[in-house]
Amino acid sequence: MSHCKIINENIFQNSLFLSQNKKEMASGFFAVLDDIAALMDDVAAASKVATKQTAGILGDDLAVNAEKATGFLSSREIPVLWAITKGSFINKLIIIPIAFLLQVIFPPAIKIILILGGLYLAYEGVEKIIEYFFHKKDKHEELAAETENGENAEKIKVKSAITTDFILSLEIVIIALGSVLEKSLPIQILTVSVVAFLATVGVYGIVALIVRMDDAGYKLIRKSNNKGFLTFFGNLLVKALPLIIKALSIIGTIALLLVSGGIFDHNIEWVHQFLPHFTEMVKHLLYGIIAGLLVFFIISGIKKGISLIQKQ
Repeated sequence: MSHCKIINENIFQNSLFLSQNKKEMASGFFAVLDDIAALMDDVAAASKVATKQTAGILGDDLAVNAEKATGFLSSREIPVLWAITKGSFINKLIIIPIAFLLQVIFPPAIKIILILGGLYLAYEGVEKIIEYFFHKKDKHEELAAETENGENAEKIKVKSAITTDFILSLEIVIIALGSVLEKSLPIQILTVSVVAFLATVGVYGIVALIVRMDDAGYKLIRKSNNKGFLTFFGNLLVKALPLIIKALSIIGTIALLLVSGGIFDHNIEWVHQFLPHFTEMVKHLLYGIIAGLLVFFIISGIKKGISLIQKQ
């Protein structure tokens, strides 16, 4: 009888121990969930602030990348856009860890990289303007050659778009990181990652809608049998696309100069103090044009020097 009593007491104690463990595990699990929920709330709040601060550069990013992703055959628009989008994701996967590493090891390196990127954007913007005004004939010949060698030309354009995206992505990441420097490291990493992801999906999602406007218009026209409001709206989409592409070409070029000028203004102290009475947009545009012209003439001089050496 006493032996059975001991066994029952042991069973009771074991069950009590297991019950307590289960309660502790449950409370621990819910505590983890609470911590995760609190972290997500902090990330959501920080992401909202970071997105607001990157709104300007995201607008420029949209204009530049929309211009870069147009001008292809209709059947190649989505594959090309997808290739650029994948490149953009890879850019951010490279930039984010490097940005955090440099922020700890050598913060001035970030400014140096941004300024070099700004010089590239300024050069690209000025080169487009010079080509438009002084090399129209050469540009038409180049476009004709590209049409004949479509696959190679497509690869070159995609590579150029991904290179430009790298610089724009770098500035987005730096601005997002700068807005959460006072937060803990997990919140910094998650916030910057969220902003980078939303920037890529948002920008290239809108670009995809733009480049497929004409297809959507043609489908509406066919669906409505050339009658009614759907036909009118479909025709509007089809006719609007060439105008939007031309506008994007101009806006994209201006955006390149504005972004580059903004990089110089925000990261070079004496440039920031220069022209104090000018509005920010005018200053940025002017800085972008000046920097782009300097780089353009330097590169042109180097190319001519190499050409002369080769002829000798």
